[in-house]
Amino acid sequence: MRFFSLPACATAGLFAVLAASAWAQSPVPYERILHSADQPGNWLTYSGNYNGARHSTLSQITPDNVAVLKPAWVYQSREAGKWECTPLVVDGVMYITERPNIVTALDARTGRPLWNYRRPMPTDVPGCCGPVNRGLAILGDALYLDTFDCHVVCLDAATGKERWSITTADYHAGYSMKAAPLALKGKIIAGISGGEYGARGFLDAYDAKTGARLWRLWTVPAPGQPGHETWGQAEWQKGGSTTWVTGSYDAELNTLYWGTGNPAPDYNDDSRPGDNLYSNCVLAIDPDTGKLRWHFQYTPHDTHDWDSNQVPILVDAEIAGQPRKLLLQANRNGFYYVLDRTTGEFLAGQAFAKVNWASGLDAKGRPIELPNLRPTREGVLVFPGQAGTVNWPSPSYDHLTHLFYVQAVEDFGQVFYKLKPNEEEGANFTGGGFRSQLGKEPYGVIKAIEATTGKVRWEFREQTSSNCGVLTTENGVLFSGTREGEFFALDAASGKPLWRFTTGGQIHGGPVTFLVDGKQHVAVAAGNGLFVFAL
Repeated sequence: MRFFSLPACATAGLFAVLAASAWAQSPVPYERILHSADQPGNWLTYSGNYNGARHSTLSQITPDNVAVLKPAWVYQSREAGKWECTPLVVDGVMYITERPNIVTALDARTGRPLWNYRRPMPTDVPGCCGPVNRGLAILGDALYLDTFDCHVVCLDAATGKERWSITTADYHAGYSMKAAPLALKGKIIAGISGGEYGARGFLDAYDAKTGARLWRLWTVPAPGQPGHETWGQAEWQKGGSTTWVTGSYDAELNTLYWGTGNPAPDYNDDSRPGDNLYSNCVLAIDPDTGKLRWHFQYTPHDTHDWDSNQVPILVDAEIAGQPRKLLLQANRNGFYYVLDRTTGEFLAGQAFAKVNWASGLDAKGRPIELPNLRPTREGVLVFPGQAGTVNWPSPSYDHLTHLFYVQAVEDFGQVFYKLKPNEEEGANFTGGGFRSQLGKEPYGVIKAIEATTGKVRWEFREQTSSNCGVLTTENGVLFSGTREGEFFALDAASGKPLWRFTTGGQIHGGPVTFLVDGKQHVAVAAGNGLFVFAL
């Protein structure tokens, strides 16, 4: 492990380091994160706040002036590959992760690095989809990092020095970590990846001060536990259902909401009869004990790798004239859902893109599955494809328009087939695969969905599918980006294009907005650069 502080050779650099040290005397306790809406100039969690909405009440940038947005500074990473980070911003200091296990603190005014932490990366981690990292959590005067090789690390926020590191799982057995943890009430909540490599999913809580594990919730129940009867005799031990995207939290209900991934093997269901709980679910969890309060399963007995890890958005709104505490999710399976987050009751839902595997949802929200569309040896064409109608990039909710915004993939099916799964530890355990139709390319669409009904209000088409999350701001501006490197702004009410900037690199991860010296900025990672814009 290597830690270094960059030298402050010039007076301005010295001031930047002193500013970071001064900030360390103003920690970020749980109560400050809880009331993050009162300080919109900062970005304190992966989703901006506990409700997962990725909406900022900053209002300097408007539909009328966004067209003059210009780059303020650019930070260049030395690490090649997908950059899926959502930055944190606290009192003029930005904290970012770089692949695979790197944390950097930047002066948010200039982009100048203040310190850099690097953890060595083993060369034999088998995890899916590349050694990416999506972000950090902050609590008190410490930062928290999940590493791809299955550690949770605590860093001093002022210096980057490591305070403690614990091992969550054996990466040789197929486990990995890439999500940003969630900090609340003295705990660090951390999920796990590895559903394609024979992992058994879980969600952990760690003591923020010591790293001691406080509880573990297994997402594939063992014999004798509720839900085990929905599995076969042995597959539960490699059942997937991993927790690889950051969840949301309701402090009033003291409930944590976290999505789970597909059951394993992904495409061959011969050995896992039943609904395979708690795969493809949103779980409502007591954060003090790790006990499950309720669950809702979006795709029972999934055979198409339609993880339900999408960030849940928590909204209070009226349904049929009655105030309800809602949980909103546009699911990878092609359906949009409205749940009561107190009870898990299904309230509304409908398809928001092309699906051919189900004719709709029944009165309890269970999909009405059509026959002969599960994977076969020969292959069968299914809409949506394996990546789903939506994937992990974060949605947004605007409380003024009452719209839910999400990056979606439209009219893209794939041929799914099944094979015998590889039973070796840490080996690919998908039991099949998928192939695209020749000459058929997916394209991305920003969809604005009526939050309480699922009706699509407007769409904005992109050239290809995108892995960039969505950010909305108080005066009706929506930000997102494309694989071609276009960072753009739309009118949140109508979808009208307002502004775009060509970054020169693919855009993944999530844009954020913050204040520096009283001026609103917007930041996004693109290619190997972190671009920051201001009026």
